[in-house]
Amino acid sequence: MTPVVLASESSAAAQKWLNVIQQHFPDLDAHIFDPNAAAAASEVRAAIVWKPPAALFARYPDLDLVFNMGAGVDAILRQPGIADTTRIIRLEDAGLANPMTEYVIHYLSGITRNFGVYEQHREKRLWQGAEQTPVQHSTIGVMGLGVIGARIAQALSALDYPVQGWARSPKALPGIRSFHGEDQFASFLASSQFLINVLPLTDQTRNILNRDSLGQLPKGAVLMNIGRGEHLVEEDLLALLDSGHLSQAVLDVAREEPLPHDHPFWTHPAITLTPHISGPTNHFLAIRQIRDKLQDALQGKPVSGEVFRDMGY
Repeated sequence: MTPVVLASESSAAAQKWLNVIQQHFPDLDAHIFDPNAAAAASEVRAAIVWKPPAALFARYPDLDLVFNMGAGVDAILRQPGIADTTRIIRLEDAGLANPMTEYVIHYLSGITRNFGVYEQHREKRLWQGAEQTPVQHSTIGVMGLGVIGARIAQALSALDYPVQGWARSPKALPGIRSFHGEDQFASFLASSQFLINVLPLTDQTRNILNRDSLGQLPKGAVLMNIGRGEHLVEEDLLALLDSGHLSQAVLDVAREEPLPHDHPFWTHPAITLTPHISGPTNHFLAIRQIRDKLQDALQGKPVSGEVFRDMGY
């Protein structure tokens, strides 16, 4: 098996990957990247990474394959040292879709069924129901209809929410009203009372959640961002919440993570925050998927999940 180097912004994360490989996939000849160690660069042709350091590509300029331990590859594409010939392969699911769907349903149902009010009732020892919003009156708009976005859209549709989706290119999902391209973006926004973002981060989608786009949502709409922090212009969101045009926001990502202690998101009453936990990667499933993709690539077979750099995903 071709030697594989593991590289992450977190040495602890890379060590977890190595532990999984040693326990479950001993056929992979893997080691953790050490920028200070001497190594024969020509022997390493594949890497498994998450937000890798630039030194990785300086040490190994001839990598054939880079496997990303997640769906978003923006951190790799920003690296200036990665060769044009290097193939970048992203995870297509690896256990991400189900927990992200659970996350969406948890917060969405909390809002539509007004669960938050029961904590207030409990403090007052008040045994009383709260007004609920029928699911049929809550149109959900899902931005991004890849593997994860499609799973979320179909799960919500199965719960009888009216669901529509928007993507760069046409998509056909049973029971989901589909919009695509810039020409249909405004119509999609205008009819989305709950907007859920799961787009990949590209040059075209950076700052896509801004005063103009969010301002086209119906008054009182709710934003849920589980994509990337860079999708959202944060000051625009705050202005729209303060004006009452948006009623709430559920944010799992931020432009700067961890979120700075003095950031206004911490204290805003209409914002629910979670620390980028909506879709934790299942390391066993991820490594198994990468191992299979690596074997296919080495045998000259087609590999799914390959990134088109001009598209950014």
